[in-house]
Amino acid sequence: MTAAASYTVAVRALCEFTAKQGDLDLRFTPSPSAQEGIAGHAVVASRRGGNYRAEVALSGQWKDLTVRGRADGYDPDENLIEEVKTHRGKADNIPDNHRHLHWAQLRVYGHLMCVELGMERVNLALVYYDIGSGHETVLRETRDAAWLRDHFEDLCERFSSWAASEAAHRVARDAALGELRFPHAGFRPGQRQLAESVYRANAGKRCLLAQAPTGIGKTVGSLFPVLKAMPQQGIDKVFFLAAKTPGRQLALHAAATLGAGPGGLPLRVLELTARDKLCEHPDKACHGDSCPLAQGFYDRLPAARLDAATVPMLDQQGLREVAARHDVCPYYLGSEMARWSDLMVGDYNYYFDGGAMLYALSLNNGWKASMLVDEAHNMVARARSMYSAEIGRELLRSARAGAPPVLKKALEKVGRAWTEVDRGAAAPYQVLDGVPEKLVNALQNAAAAVNDYLAEFPGPLDPDLQRFHFDALAFVRLAESFGEHSLCDLEREGGRNGAGSTLRDSTICIRNVVPAPFLGPRFALAHSTTLFSATLSPWNYFCDLLGMPADTAWVDVESPFRAHQLEVHVASRISTRYQHRAASVGPIADLIARQYGERAGNYLAFFSSFDYLDQVAAELARSHPEVPAWRQERRMSEAERQAFLERFAPGGEGVGFAVLGGAFGEGVDLPGDRLIGAFVATLGLPQVNPVNEQLRERMQKLFGAGYDYTYLYPGIQKVVQAAGRVIRTESDRGVVWLIDDRFAQPGIRALMPAWWELDAPA
Repeated sequence: MTAAASYTVAVRALCEFTAKQGDLDLRFTPSPSAQEGIAGHAVVASRRGGNYRAEVALSGQWKDLTVRGRADGYDPDENLIEEVKTHRGKADNIPDNHRHLHWAQLRVYGHLMCVELGMERVNLALVYYDIGSGHETVLRETRDAAWLRDHFEDLCERFSSWAASEAAHRVARDAALGELRFPHAGFRPGQRQLAESVYRANAGKRCLLAQAPTGIGKTVGSLFPVLKAMPQQGIDKVFFLAAKTPGRQLALHAAATLGAGPGGLPLRVLELTARDKLCEHPDKACHGDSCPLAQGFYDRLPAARLDAATVPMLDQQGLREVAARHDVCPYYLGSEMARWSDLMVGDYNYYFDGGAMLYALSLNNGWKASMLVDEAHNMVARARSMYSAEIGRELLRSARAGAPPVLKKALEKVGRAWTEVDRGAAAPYQVLDGVPEKLVNALQNAAAAVNDYLAEFPGPLDPDLQRFHFDALAFVRLAESFGEHSLCDLEREGGRNGAGSTLRDSTICIRNVVPAPFLGPRFALAHSTTLFSATLSPWNYFCDLLGMPADTAWVDVESPFRAHQLEVHVASRISTRYQHRAASVGPIADLIARQYGERAGNYLAFFSSFDYLDQVAAELARSHPEVPAWRQERRMSEAERQAFLERFAPGGEGVGFAVLGGAFGEGVDLPGDRLIGAFVATLGLPQVNPVNEQLRERMQKLFGAGYDYTYLYPGIQKVVQAAGRVIRTESDRGVVWLIDDRFAQPGIRALMPAWWELDAPA
């Protein structure tokens, strides 16, 4: 490598690259959670002497390669470096290839410490700490500085050709991005404002909330400025995260439009895809004894990785093609290439959930990453789901029935603790004072018992027992961080049986209501994060709930559309409140038929539920059979959803009935006369139920805006998203009917897009 093409690698990444070998083996093995691992390291450190140093930052140089990392501990009194690994079960069961990797890391730290302190030799200790028993298994050796230097240089030499190619790629990539030009003749109205705002956010290392109208080209308008900022800001990676498949496909298309692809921009693009969508052998388990693509995976990975690095657009098909050439698993090849790609496109969970791969890689490798979060109005609901967990008593009974005898006692203790909670919460729905401590302890002990069992008898568990085990682990993990950002509730369907005994079908949930404490560190780690959507107001709602930094910028991008393009009518004489639903069915059907009669074409009609949808669709068919109509069905397959959309053909005529907030309420692009109007027969408010009422109370307590944060803002966001399907380009014309008297209220009208001109209520 030349000085201009220097490269920095983490100790862990260096060793993983050079030391892994043999089979891919994803059989479940008991391993501590991240929090348990941190706690275990702290326990080990607390047992050491007063001069012991934990988390020692070290770095070293080999030619133009910089290697850096943190040794778990150094005891100057014993001249001893420790590498601590937490585990469960017998230390003898830790596979040899894992031990080989651990020793490689420790020996690299040994070399770096010898160089830093000028030592001729050092003692090394590999410490395996059993989370369950607290027992330490310590493996020791003493090495002189010359041996450790040779070991370090050997690893670096084996990594050097890859590092050289990566450094050269980075130089070529940054040079090309520095010359990158916008791919179209000019910016669309509003698109330049968005692009400039995103660029400034990256230049200033700030987060940005960008409310930008649908149809201005948000994907290209946000991706282009981030790529331009990469060389100037030293950005390593860009993560484009979207809630749904169409958003991810738009990002891949935008990357191709900007020049990524064969013979174009030297930018490695990777589509992150769920394992079940990439698995070539769904009938086999992920280990070498079962799946031929797992057998010898790490032996064939270097060639596959080298091949994949030459493919600039690693979408699902690209990954499959490379994996097939080398007989490796395409999903785990994709996981490996996440380390070496420049732009990664995937779902929110890859960075934001508790075990997020991209967050962990960014943290471990010190990446400077910029994030683009598409359709970010979905983030609040998705993040709440990521940090919630529930566990059901019915599943506990099934797990106990299928458990080996050695585990039944621990599961019976869970049942007794659960009964105690049930007796104190007799209502069908009840918020508990906190997470039941006895139940958490029993779940923790049961999970530990299952882990110990698996350590002793590796192999598949009964499916219900395995599911319960995973649910218990998730529940216990969230219980450790329980606070005002969450609530714990118990819900049951039946109350009491005929004998007066409490039914056993209760479900206990740790329900996250404010994701901010979990997401805040993820925003803080990123170089810059831009959240964009057509519905991101009011900005404080998202900042409060998502935990965005205090200096987050806000931009409301000017719309390219004008009021004359969209007629917005309010049907204020109709109420869609639940108690008025039956009376509203006929008037809504008549309104749809009247509008269709005035201007035939393709329309979407949105309702708050399938039942409401079915009632109006049936009435339209009965009273106005001349109006063609089709319906969204419950649990449609991807092919069925596509067939629904294909009914909206250019020049077509008819009304598609859909549920607000469902598959057709956002992310659907039907420009021109493929869609000329929409009816929104609901305010979109979430259902009033015990859970949402508890959410309202918590939002009121924390932010003084209980109703708005729980009901109004989420509802109006869905309404605006649905109406946004109508006008997609500057030449589109259409009509929207907002069907409910509440749309006439000034406070509701103020939440609508500024470019709309709502007519006088009709």
